[in-house]
Amino acid sequence: MASSGADRHPTHKDAGFPRPVPFTQTRQQAGFLLPGENTMKISPLIAQLRDHCPTLAGRVAAGIDLETLQANTPLSTPCAYVVPMADPAGANVAQNVTRQTIRDRFEVTLVLDTTDATKALDLLHDLRAELWRALVGFKPGSDYDAITYDGGELVSINSSRALYRLRFYAEFQLGRNLPGQPAESWHERELDGLSSFTGVTVRVDAIDPADPNLQRPGPDGRLELTFSGDVTP
Repeated sequence: MASSGADRHPTHKDAGFPRPVPFTQTRQQAGFLLPGENTMKISPLIAQLRDHCPTLAGRVAAGIDLETLQANTPLSTPCAYVVPMADPAGANVAQNVTRQTIRDRFEVTLVLDTTDATKALDLLHDLRAELWRALVGFKPGSDYDAITYDGGELVSINSSRALYRLRFYAEFQLGRNLPGQPAESWHERELDGLSSFTGVTVRVDAIDPADPNLQRPGPDGRLELTFSGDVTP
């Protein structure tokens, strides 16, 4: 797990750990959920990690605030906390319907016991590989593409524990593909509220010929042709 840069040299207290990324972000930027955020469901992610990361032995939960994880954690170490982050959206690619790609981002924060620095570093390497095997390529829902890994970094470290976060994302489309599917936007709800198209009646008032006593050139107000047709789904 080699690293480089001025912020990656060990300190005398870190016992071989790289320096953590300076923690000057807000709680939201750091990857901890704020009230009212509308992001992806994490239940499938937690279940996937519990089932396919044997080293964690089921010690996976929804994320809590950084201060709590730095000081203490309800779970024994090593453990992991999953946090939905953000959902950046691409531009709408259609003119009369909704077609946007949404990228749901989430993070997995590993909490490790640093009493033995060498053992903790080796364990971090193994856990990272387990998370990749469990998540990369996994689809968290039927509407999602496969999960992609987006990098990681050391968040915090002290004499008793280290926090390392790994970032992932999965994309889906906002906007349905077929009219019969549930509405995903207000425009689609408006379309669903329209009455069904069952037929059409066409009345033709030709420009020519026209009655010069009425209007010339036409149309002169007289119908030259009327016909109707029914629409069968």
